[in-house]
Amino acid sequence: MAERPAVAGRPAEQIRAGDRASTYRTIALRVMPLLVVCYVVSFVDRTNIGIAQQGLQCDVGFGSAVYGLGVTLFFVGFILFEVPSNALLARIGARKTLVRIMATGGVVTIATLFVQDEVTFYVARFLLGVAEAGVFPGALFLLAQWFPSARRTRMTAVFFIGVPVSGVLGSVVSGWIMHSLGSTAGLADWQWLFLIEGIPPILLAVLVAFFLADDPEQAKWLSPAQKALVRADLEADRGSKAKKPTPHGGMLFALRDPKVWILGLCACGAYTLANAVSYWTPRIIAEAGVGDVLNLGLFSAIPPLLGIVVMLLVGRHSDRTLERRWHAAASWLVAAVAMPALAFSGGSVLVVIILLAVMAAAHYSGLTVFYSIPSIYLDDRAAATGIAVVTSMGSFAAAASPSLLGFIQSATGSLSLGLVISAGIVLLAVVMLLVGVKASDLKETHH
Repeated sequence: MAERPAVAGRPAEQIRAGDRASTYRTIALRVMPLLVVCYVVSFVDRTNIGIAQQGLQCDVGFGSAVYGLGVTLFFVGFILFEVPSNALLARIGARKTLVRIMATGGVVTIATLFVQDEVTFYVARFLLGVAEAGVFPGALFLLAQWFPSARRTRMTAVFFIGVPVSGVLGSVVSGWIMHSLGSTAGLADWQWLFLIEGIPPILLAVLVAFFLADDPEQAKWLSPAQKALVRADLEADRGSKAKKPTPHGGMLFALRDPKVWILGLCACGAYTLANAVSYWTPRIIAEAGVGDVLNLGLFSAIPPLLGIVVMLLVGRHSDRTLERRWHAAASWLVAAVAMPALAFSGGSVLVVIILLAVMAAAHYSGLTVFYSIPSIYLDDRAAATGIAVVTSMGSFAAAASPSLLGFIQSATGSLSLGLVISAGIVLLAVVMLLVGVKASDLKETHH
């Protein structure tokens, strides 16, 4: 058995639990808040179109099909630049990558207030996808540089708080902006929305440039002993991966490994569910009879609130048990039941909110655990590329599903059929995850 690395003169096994817990607490308090805020703001900028849709429909005449295609084109830009963004990430580091993403995303969001017709709307959404490409796998890659796998899922869950928090804040703030500022200074309510919500990511880009480090070795706020402790834990992770019979290191191995592609197909189901939660929740609530834009924002904030609590509990339990597959699969199964149930809700606002809350909780929980799998399975050298491939494949479903739902709603007058089809895609992802990825592929040790 290979020896564990020593930490400041002591074998890793002899490090007191308090030292280790204190070190990772220090790292989490320094790294995670800024990372979460960046993800909240970027996610608000990509999903605020859901609240803005009503204003755009009234002022510019955009129907469900135009809206759906606009959401799709965001993911087209996202897909085309996802892998190149992460290839650049490996060269320039996560900090510079995040600065670029936040700054350009803010500029494009502000520019969206100048949309005048379908073409300019489509161009704006495509460019926003290009700007934000790489933010998610880039953040996961950054977490892998700071936390060993046995602690990473709970940190991923903390990072994913950005998604439901963006749903809460984005819905409430966007609803308030449109309700309060419409026609002020000659700008429509949706124009104020894009103007105000495009400023924070630009400011955050400055903060990231000065306060975020790429890895522990560059962190001036860690002591040499703390750096050595983290280095030892990460080396132990790499050592356990090296003992696996199949080499998982390097970009080519990631691209040649069939399990990477299986995970990518699973991500198609995850992203189909994500779009139903993130982009169509306001529309589903509106169809249940909620017409006022402020109330629509408030009701849309309820599902993400439940999602935060459940996601953190599931992520913590997954780390304690070091079990990943069934935590993700069970979450998706719950969502796959809730989605078609919306078709039989009878138009009750209360029932719709409850089902959307169950969907949101299942979505956030499943996605959190699922995205811990690639970095557990793959060597560090392959993780950036592997996660980008998985995310890009999922983004194909994310690109197709909004248009599918939009056209189905335009043709049938309801989202019910689209939700049933989406639930079937999620069920296929569950089967592929459980059959295609074995528990033996995800061996971990507690630190």
